[in-house]
Amino acid sequence: MSENKRMPIEATVAELKPGMKRVNITFKVMNTSDERSVESHRDGEMHRVQDAVVGDSTGIIKMPIWNEKIDAMNEGETYTLTNGYAGLFKGSLRLHIGKFGSITSAVEPIVKVNSHFDMSAKDYGN
Repeated sequence: MSENKRMPIEATVAELKPGMKRVNITFKVMNTSDERSVESHRDGEMHRVQDAVVGDSTGIIKMPIWNEKIDAMNEGETYTLTNGYAGLFKGSLRLHIGKFGSITSAVEPIVKVNSHFDMSAKDYGN
C-alpha cells in the first residue's frame, strides 16, 4: 500500500498551486490579523483563527492559523511547514497547515521576502 503514498513536495511560495498536498515549505510570518472566533460547520464548536501573510524570497501568500498554532507562531519569525497543503478560499489561493501538518522553527531565518508577488491576489474563480 505504501507505493500509493505521494512523496512530499519541497516548494517555494511561487510554486504553490491549488490542490497541492504534502507540501514542505519554509516561510517568514510577515504580519497577522486580529484573532477571531468562528463556529465550525462540522462540529458546531467555536475555534480561534487568525489570518497571516507569510512569504519567502519568491513571494507571499495568505495562511489561516487555527487554535493552538496561533500561540506557536510569531510575526517576523521563520518556520518550516511539513505536510501542509495549498487550497482555495473564496477563489483565492491559501497555504494551510491542516490537521496532518506540523510547524517547527526553521534552522535558517529568511531575511528577504518578495512582497511584490502575492500568490493570494490571483483570482482562481469559484
